[in-house]
Amino acid sequence: MLKDFRTVWAGCLRTIAAEIGEQSFKTWFRPIIPVELKGNVLTIQVPSAYFYDWLEEHYVDELRRALYQELGREGRLEYSVVVDQGNEQARPRTLHLPTTRKAAAPDPHDTPAVAHPTPPSAPMGNPLAGSGRAAAARYVSSADTRRAAPGAQTTFAVPRNPFESVKPMDGNLVPSQLNGSYTFDNYIEGDCNRLARSAGLAVANKPGTTSFNPLMVYGGVGLGKTHLVQAIGNHIKATAPERFVLYVSAEKFTNQFIDSVQRTAVQEFANFYLQVDALILDDVQFLANKGKTQEMFFHIFNHLHQSGKQIVMTSDRPPKDLQGLEDRLLNRFKWGLTADVQSPDFETRVAIIRNKMDQDGIDIPPPHVVDYLANSVHTNVRELEGVIASLVAQSSLSRRDIDLEMVKQALRHIIEEVEAEVNLDFIQKTVAAYFGISVDLLKDKTRKKEVVTARQVAMYFAKHHTSHTLKTIGFHFGGRDHTTVMHSVQTVSDLVDSDKKFREQVDELRKKFAK
Repeated sequence: MLKDFRTVWAGCLRTIAAEIGEQSFKTWFRPIIPVELKGNVLTIQVPSAYFYDWLEEHYVDELRRALYQELGREGRLEYSVVVDQGNEQARPRTLHLPTTRKAAAPDPHDTPAVAHPTPPSAPMGNPLAGSGRAAAARYVSSADTRRAAPGAQTTFAVPRNPFESVKPMDGNLVPSQLNGSYTFDNYIEGDCNRLARSAGLAVANKPGTTSFNPLMVYGGVGLGKTHLVQAIGNHIKATAPERFVLYVSAEKFTNQFIDSVQRTAVQEFANFYLQVDALILDDVQFLANKGKTQEMFFHIFNHLHQSGKQIVMTSDRPPKDLQGLEDRLLNRFKWGLTADVQSPDFETRVAIIRNKMDQDGIDIPPPHVVDYLANSVHTNVRELEGVIASLVAQSSLSRRDIDLEMVKQALRHIIEEVEAEVNLDFIQKTVAAYFGISVDLLKDKTRKKEVVTARQVAMYFAKHHTSHTLKTIGFHFGGRDHTTVMHSVQTVSDLVDSDKKFREQVDELRKKFAK
């Protein structure tokens, strides 16, 4: 009897699930969709090039064993990799790849074509005419490129340093502009940033050679985007010091370009950036509505990408939500991997606090003190680190250990409104315990009546006992929208008015949140 591709893949999943951990299985195998079975070749669709690389790097043996169980020794696997999610008018574009990358021959229609069109503006000309190392050699001799010791700053000489608009730096040396304290070792991993950190480490180990080039990391203010991308740069420098790694903010890139236009040195500016082996552009959203700067970055991006150089960017929102950027740039941003960083959960905040205090040589306070601090600052890593720095300073100056009273004093001076122990984490844990369910179920998609009731009650108390917006509350309950929170609050209010038993339950819970 002929096997159906869904049946074959279901059998593969059973074999794989028995070999790997539950979390890894949910992360890397649940999102896969079986596509077709032709002869002995099973095709599966994965959501991104990063998925393809990760599976081939970490789970290729498990996949082969599972396929052998279902199709025998002749069984083979192919991937259908989503490279463009598409929209309402256009279907998603995919790229077919085999299980071994050596023989992969991408469809020319699916592979982004890299071109260097002549810009329409006469004053700029084509900044990449005669581009590449050969063109850059007009400005940089081979003797000026110095091999540095591991961890040292790799520098390059140029006729005029674009990082100084008034005068060149001493010796015309341009450092990588990286902060050496930003490393992977002190970047705490959690559910909020696991994908971004894994992708960043993969890029740092194999810059320019993975499928996720460019790497776009996006998220709100103070969540660790800059730390992560600079950790990538520092790792590349430490392992391959001969490579030119450059970190620059989009704002500084724009100012450098404007300065080069004023000095009629656009070609010189372009040639400087063409030397870069790994370019890290921070806050790319600031290129919005800057047409000429976008045009220059477009040509630099094309050249670096075509040359196998790594491009890493950060943004405060995903590419599809960026306004004021040209479609051709946004399209290129989607060529690689887009990964987000979110607000850290309670466990990650605790780990950040412990790590930071350990680095600063301060005795870690008792668990209840750390928990209080982690519960009080819950949306911004940068703000949390600021509170910790204040505590470390107070502890050193007063020569006393950090205790609960000191934490409350620090919070009173740094945070405008601290809601004591009553916060989203505490509300979720208290309500979940009262109804006899787990916190994870409150955030899950299940529609079981007892879970829905508990979730609505928790949202009700979050609305009345915290200053969070409805949107933020919904986000912390499994990414639900603000209308769901509004409905939950109204439902609980109505039941409190009409159902005596339910009102007694809510009143009993309310006592736990009284200040």
